[in-house]
Amino acid sequence: MPLFEYTAMDATGRTVKSVVEAENEQAVLSRLRAQSLHCVDIRTAKRAGGGSIGRGKMKAKSLVVFSRQFATMIDAGIPILRALEILVGQAKDPVLRPAIEQVLADVKGGSALNEALIKHPHVFSKLYVNMVRAAELGGILDTILDRLSMFLEYEAEIKGKIKSAMMYPVLVLCFSVLMLFVLFSFVLPKFKEIFTDMQAKMPPVTAALFGFGDFMQASWWIILLIGFGTFMGIKWYGKTPNGRYKLDYLKLRAPVVGDLVLKMSVARFSRTFGTLISSGVPMMRSLEIVGETLNNVVLSTAIDQTRLAIREGNRLSVPLQASGLFPTMVTQMIDIGEESGRLSEMLVKVGEFYDQEVETTVKGLTSMIEPLLIIFMGVIVGFIAISVMSPIFSIVNEVK
Repeated sequence: MPLFEYTAMDATGRTVKSVVEAENEQAVLSRLRAQSLHCVDIRTAKRAGGGSIGRGKMKAKSLVVFSRQFATMIDAGIPILRALEILVGQAKDPVLRPAIEQVLADVKGGSALNEALIKHPHVFSKLYVNMVRAAELGGILDTILDRLSMFLEYEAEIKGKIKSAMMYPVLVLCFSVLMLFVLFSFVLPKFKEIFTDMQAKMPPVTAALFGFGDFMQASWWIILLIGFGTFMGIKWYGKTPNGRYKLDYLKLRAPVVGDLVLKMSVARFSRTFGTLISSGVPMMRSLEIVGETLNNVVLSTAIDQTRLAIREGNRLSVPLQASGLFPTMVTQMIDIGEESGRLSEMLVKVGEFYDQEVETTVKGLTSMIEPLLIIFMGVIVGFIAISVMSPIFSIVNEVK
């Protein structure tokens, strides 16, 4: 169905702008009349890239602020509709604001809050929607929204720490690649001209180095094309079911990096699963949501097999341990949580432990990567210097 962008006024004279999906303009007008809104303007809205309006990259902090403010208003006794109206006026994120406006319109039309949120998957994840659904059933919307804001804030903080820790090594690597490109493309050809004019005898290593420099200067675009083609090939292969499974498996088994990826996935699994269970979401539904949030087909497949095993009467810890992917400590903590009836608490503790492990591992990797990059660049520059100096020594000896 087409999208329609409208501008309307409510009974208090406040202007409301939003986008709605309907069969035609008449259907939109009927919906606005049902919501006691007076239509000022209505037009067809274009779908950006075939998606819904407002789609794009939303700041994680915007959703955290929205959830915390929403929780505070609900706790203060403000009705949901009035709270959403206030939040629409306060929202400044270009992706979040249209979504809240549409949620407000849907709730006014009689939809439940979780039914309105689920229409905007680019803003509100399945985790968010299902926790709100459980909160509405249990009458604890303010508590769940506050818990969601803390969960999202903590997750954003962990991602920020990882990004900031990896920033310096990435910058050093980029600078190193740029420096090598300049050396091979501009510096070495100048030395080659000098040695050729002086008819100096060049060792095989020096000749090979100058040959590579000539190739870089004349056909640098081939290297870029090969690199781009390799990247696109891997990306295309990763979109196939078999290719994505194999690439995700390599991520988990890669030396050094695989351990970090596994710890990050376990932390996310434990944190998300524990939050869902403690919020009243059923275990089977929680496992389904967790499997979708891990972004790793190998782990998602293991969780799907866990769901099947639970349906057959097994305990949660048994199929997780049988998969061979989850550390023994995790399965044992889950086993203890099942026996004691404190599964959500155990999962949250496991998540916190592995978040600390991730932070420690990232710091260790960065402290190891930095000297390795410096050593690598020193070896390359030293090799180039020796290769260039060898003909100079030959020329000096001939002159003597």
